[in-house]
Amino acid sequence: MELTLSHWMYLSGTLLIILTMLFRQNVVVPAILMTFLVGWIFSGSLSIGLQTIFQASLIAAGELFNIFLIIAIMTALLHALKDIGADEQMITPFQKVMVNGHISFWVIVLVTYSISLFFWPTPAVPLVGALLIPVAIRAGLPPIGAAIAISLAGQGMALSSDYIIQIAPMLSATAAGVDISLVADRAFVLSLVTGGIAITVAYLLLRKWIQSPSKNHLLKWEKVQSSSKDDHTQTRKPVTKKSMVFALLVPTAFLFIIVYMVMAKFSDVIPTIEGGTGAALIGGTAALLLLASTTADQAKTSLAKVSEHLITGFVFAFKAMGPVIPIAGFFFIGSGELAGTILGVGSESSPSFLFDLVQAGQQLIPENAFLAGFAILIIGMITGLDGSGFSGLPLVGALSSALGPTVGVDTATLAAIGQMGSIWVGGGTLIAWSSLVAVAGFAKVPVMELVRKSFLPVILGLIVSTLFGLWFF
Repeated sequence: MELTLSHWMYLSGTLLIILTMLFRQNVVVPAILMTFLVGWIFSGSLSIGLQTIFQASLIAAGELFNIFLIIAIMTALLHALKDIGADEQMITPFQKVMVNGHISFWVIVLVTYSISLFFWPTPAVPLVGALLIPVAIRAGLPPIGAAIAISLAGQGMALSSDYIIQIAPMLSATAAGVDISLVADRAFVLSLVTGGIAITVAYLLLRKWIQSPSKNHLLKWEKVQSSSKDDHTQTRKPVTKKSMVFALLVPTAFLFIIVYMVMAKFSDVIPTIEGGTGAALIGGTAALLLLASTTADQAKTSLAKVSEHLITGFVFAFKAMGPVIPIAGFFFIGSGELAGTILGVGSESSPSFLFDLVQAGQQLIPENAFLAGFAILIIGMITGLDGSGFSGLPLVGALSSALGPTVGVDTATLAAIGQMGSIWVGGGTLIAWSSLVAVAGFAKVPVMELVRKSFLPVILGLIVSTLFGLWFF
């Protein structure tokens, strides 16, 4: 087909956003500006161009609001658990088995991964950092080893699949126009492959630095920042019957949901869970647990307290995901299904900028599955350079939808591969200006050293998982 000026403007916007990410700058402003220009040029009306900015963000917010809601509920639940000290009690038993540095490394990986699957790595970092890092260091694990274990297991393996809350798969699948469960399942497998390789390689490289248990390790580590004591250690809640009950109830409830979801997928006894049903099931359970834990802690003020926790949750959700809305709005213009609504034209006149560009440049695209897979991986990694990991998912999802049929690769597979690249890089394993700073801060190690020691394991993991996905999916 013949490309119009609005097509070239959309392509320029995509390249500008990627270039902005390469320069470590926020991409919200370029996304808003290019949305305006595409709308103006396509319609020929300045007024519609201005409306396009609002409509694109409005459509994106509608498509993604379930994401904000689940983040808000899960964050509210975590704050309720903190009020009764149940969050600390959930991981205290693991301290008893950390008898040496080798076991400590894998315990931190297991605990961080488990918490991050349900609550994201953001709350996992201070929790594990305050309670398990000192124990691991005393057991002989070097601080950099503890930091690597947390970042690769949490910001890497758990966040890249986001299999329980399914925010990342929703972003990727929505832009790609495929079923969420397809992207979620494939991303989960690829995250395990990537994480398995990365964490194993990192452990093998760290082995020679692991020492015998000694209190001197802890004393030396504490002198690094002796003037700043951790707030978490100062405000630990006393062990109560309520905290013990909910420390057992919450993981048990979520474990039951996981078993239910697995049975629904592989058994005919339970109806299949499709789309965002899994996230809704998690969110509904979390909401009931929020009510129960808040009432158990402060029955008289529970009505107001639940509201406060939810407000805190929504504030966190919009801080974490708010910038994604205008970015997703721009890339949704490239989708034939949503562009018509955004630009105010009928479905028959709806443009499909991204698909048209790929079709027009089809002769320039090598019809090779492996080249396409690694191209999406690299694009995902580039989009992760902004330090978010999530802002680039609409782009890799949209590109996967347009590129997949051309090169003969399943769209969901390409979206999952791009998701791995974006989140492993930007989610907090290879970008120093991301949440990796918090990991380095709790471990008291230089963040750039953490990036350098994580680079080889993560890159190897991404290469192997990409090959795995292209061969087996």
